[in-house]
Order: sequence, then C-alpha cells, then structure tokens
Amino acid sequence: MKRFDPDLVFFEPQSLDYPLGDQLYKYFEQSDIPIKMTTSHNRVTGIPGDTDAKKYRNAKRTLVVGVRKTLKFDTSKPSAEYAIPLATGCAGHCHYCYLQTTLSSKPYIRVYVNLDEILEKAQEYIEERKPEITTFEAACTGDPVSFEHLTGALRHYIEFMGQQSHGRLRFVTKYDNVDSLLDADHRGHTRIRFSINTSYVIRNFEPSTSAFEERIEAAGKIAEAGYPLGFIMAPIIIYDGWKQDYLELIQKLHERIGTIDIVDLEFELIQHRYTKVAKNTIMERYPKTKLDMNEENRQMKWGRYGRYKYVYKKEDATDMEQYLREQILRYFPSAKVSYFV
Repeated sequence: MKRFDPDLVFFEPQSLDYPLGDQLYKYFEQSDIPIKMTTSHNRVTGIPGDTDAKKYRNAKRTLVVGVRKTLKFDTSKPSAEYAIPLATGCAGHCHYCYLQTTLSSKPYIRVYVNLDEILEKAQEYIEERKPEITTFEAACTGDPVSFEHLTGALRHYIEFMGQQSHGRLRFVTKYDNVDSLLDADHRGHTRIRFSINTSYVIRNFEPSTSAFEERIEAAGKIAEAGYPLGFIMAPIIIYDGWKQDYLELIQKLHERIGTIDIVDLEFELIQHRYTKVAKNTIMERYPKTKLDMNEENRQMKWGRYGRYKYVYKKEDATDMEQYLREQILRYFPSAKVSYFV
C-alpha cells in the first residue's frame, strides 16, 4: 500500500489547541521524525537542501500541520459547487501536474486541523442553497488519501456528509490508502474517484503514487463498500502502443469491478495539456522526463485562467475521444462518460 509518511514535520503553535493537532504532535513526538515549529503554514522556512532541486524534493517529504483561517470556500465548477479545505499539496511527483506551477513555491503538504470549523462553514453553504444539493470537492489542491492514515480527516468529512440530506462530497486520488474508509457511514453521499492511467504513464510520469494494479484493487474495495465510484482517465497521452495499453486498462478495470452493482459509474476523460510556464518548470524539476511536450505535435487552446495551453491536434484528440468512449461503453455499457476535454 502506498501512502505518505513525512521525513520532517512543522506545526503551527495554534494547531496544538485542536484535538487533531495534539494527536499528530504526540504521534510524531514518539517517532524518529524531526519536529519543528512555524509561525504560519503559509511561510515555512528551514526545509533542508543546498540546491533548489533538493529543497523541492525535501519539501515534498515535509508535512505542515496548521489551522485554516480563511473559511470562505472557493468555487469548484463544473464538478462541484465548492472546494472544501482539507489539505494543500501532494506527495506525488507527477511530471505533468498543474500543482507544479500553482504551488511551485510551496510544494510541502499542509493539513488543517480545525475540521469542525470547516464543516460548520460547509453546513452554512448547504443551508443557503436548500433545496438544491450542494456538492463539495475535497481534492482540488492535493491528494488527501495519501495521508488519511495520519489524519482521519476524510473519514470525518465523509461521515458528516452522510448525515446531510442536501450535502455531498467528492474527491479524486492516485493512492490506494483507502482501508480506513471502507466501513465509514457514507450513506452514498460521497463519490470517490480514482485517477487512472496505463502502466506506462504511471511508471514514467507518476512517481511516488500507487501502481496500476494497486489503484484498480482499491477501486474494487470502494465499489464493494457501496460508494458511488468514478474514474478520471488523465492525462491521456499518445505514445507508441497507447491504444492497446488503454484497452488493457479498461479490461483490467472490468475484471475487478465488472460484476459489482455500482450506482452511477462515471468516467471523465482529460487529454494531456501544458502551458509554457508549466513546461519550463517541469524541465527544471524533472530534466530527464520522457513527457512529450513538442509544440509541433500540438495546437494552442485558450485557457480559462488567461494562458494558452498546448493540447493535441484536433484529429488526434477526436481519435482519442472516439476510441476511449467506444471501449469504455463496450465494457461498461451503463456507465456515464461525463466529458472529454
């Protein structure tokens, strides 16, 4: 099982006033993992490394325990109404990830311990939108499954939403650290999505995440536990043999979950894209990457955040979408393919 266990931990002093903060401090105090204090989870200094590359890698092995002071939730369209704060940062080293640029200066993993205050705010949002259902996304800025064994925060959120007639939770993960969620009282109000890809993509571009087989097995466990299940196939990458590999992925999924009665199975398809800024950052962080970012094979698309993205040429993207939709619906005829972008 793949999970995140830090090499270094920072605590905000205020975090120790909360049960989870106190629990984490006592846990790490009994371990051999060094503990330091920081005035703010937004301004952490003292991460070791004599080069930027080493500091970056050490930061990705660092946990920062803090209090989420800003309780106004960001919107999270189109998949949810709001992004619910739980953590920021990810232990994975996915070469293509948008967090490479959005969290470039703060790549360490931050967890928030004032869970009940955050959920009180979520309750307010739910009440404001009644009788509409309000959905919250818990993995916009990180992968909370990787450290769920440390915090138990996802289970807490899942069981809170299980009590809400008008509240729903969703999150996506590349980790198989799900055993503690299997007996949670979710009541079908949380959709768990797995980011899946071919063995080639995971092996070459997603270091420090769970392997192909581990994710599929975790998805099977989640389906058997009665959760609404989804898959984000992303980023879809064209390489020699890609069609056969993606077919194998779909077939392996079918072997594990095809006989399980899954309510509202959903697939989301996202082709690989990148910006100039992201490409420069990726090449600096992972200079030996095999990720194909040759602009001659791409076309430019205007992004909603005011930057051009490089996506596959129209004929390649059309072929990709048609092929994957066909294979998914061949093996999962009752599934919903929500979109291709």
